[in-house]
Amino acid sequence: MQTIVSSKSELLESYQKVRSHTQYLCEPLEIEDFVVQPVMDVSPLKWHLGHTTWFFETFILKPHMKGYQEFHPKYPILFNSYYISAGDRWSRENRGQLTRPTVNEVFEYRKYVDEHVERFLSGGDINDRIEEVLILGCNHEQQHQELFLYDIKRILGDNPLHPAYRKDEKKVKKVESKAEWLNVDEGIYEIGFEGDGFHFDNEEGRHKVFLHEYQISSGLVTNGEYMEFIKDGGYRNHMLWLSEAWDWVNENQIKAPRYWHQEGEEWWNYTLGGYEQVLEDDPLCHVSYYEADAFARWRGCRLPTEHEWEVACNMYSPNILSETNFVENNQFRPAQTSDFDFFGNVWEWTVSPYVAYPYYNPPEGALGEYNGKFMVNQMVLRGGSFGTSKNHIRSTYRNFFHPHLRWMFSGIRLAKHI
Repeated sequence: MQTIVSSKSELLESYQKVRSHTQYLCEPLEIEDFVVQPVMDVSPLKWHLGHTTWFFETFILKPHMKGYQEFHPKYPILFNSYYISAGDRWSRENRGQLTRPTVNEVFEYRKYVDEHVERFLSGGDINDRIEEVLILGCNHEQQHQELFLYDIKRILGDNPLHPAYRKDEKKVKKVESKAEWLNVDEGIYEIGFEGDGFHFDNEEGRHKVFLHEYQISSGLVTNGEYMEFIKDGGYRNHMLWLSEAWDWVNENQIKAPRYWHQEGEEWWNYTLGGYEQVLEDDPLCHVSYYEADAFARWRGCRLPTEHEWEVACNMYSPNILSETNFVENNQFRPAQTSDFDFFGNVWEWTVSPYVAYPYYNPPEGALGEYNGKFMVNQMVLRGGSFGTSKNHIRSTYRNFFHPHLRWMFSGIRLAKHI
């Protein structure tokens, strides 16, 4: 939701479009796929469906729709994620223990809430605050749509059968592209969101940063480049790794990106389209911050700061092009484009810790817990991925994950000092 809309009909259309896309993502799945939780970081898919519905019920219907009766008195405990102000929560690591409510009952919950939201938007007065929360809820569901894809890939990807999630994806158009270095001069730049469109609170406030002269790659690191890192003993050379990262490599016996498997001299990987040979020219995906940092050192480079990334993006690729690889393209995989790929394809690790900007001012109440409470021990990623909705991303968007995680659609762009 890039712009704040004003009419109830536009709000309703935005809401219905987001909710229907979640249904679209569910279409290829079997009912057994919705209930699995292999690790704590992966939520059962039915939980995503219930949680995004709980958001609208809790923050729109219950406080604002006269006479609204909640669908089930215990659902708030099951589907609240981390909003302490909103009440008790079921523990994250135990979401997969719950066989009830059934998948069908969760879909009934979604239908019930959708009917009431649609009735609410067709009825009484919608003030600015309700509009803001509704648009936040739509963006929140778009975030969970991408998490939904991370999680279904994690659920299916470790299955020895390697079942495809979706076979009707569009064929990827082959594009010839050669990475080069883009120059950015030393100077004082402004970063952070400004304007009237939707943005998350962690993108505020607009502020100045000083940057030394630097170069940033015009393209993403490819699978073929990362194969050379592996072949050169990258995972065995402790000099390339941060101390904590080296412990992680050895304790978990990490030897390649997530979902990669070597068969003889060839590399294969699980994709949402099934088990396939790794394509050398495609952008690298599913690496942790630890791996991204080690690869950059191996190349004699570094990762960009989030400030450098945003300034370079606004300078060289300020607009999102029609060919950009977002979820609407139905490719469901990274694929090289003729643009600089600052947007879409894979989230790009930066060397910046996730902390508050100057002037950061979260809203009061439970929604103030949306971003600020996670500003510790996480690293910023920028740009979106092939699982991101096109109208959800912008150059100021700040994603964040712990440095050891890699089940998300994460890759690498290099930078270096001049």
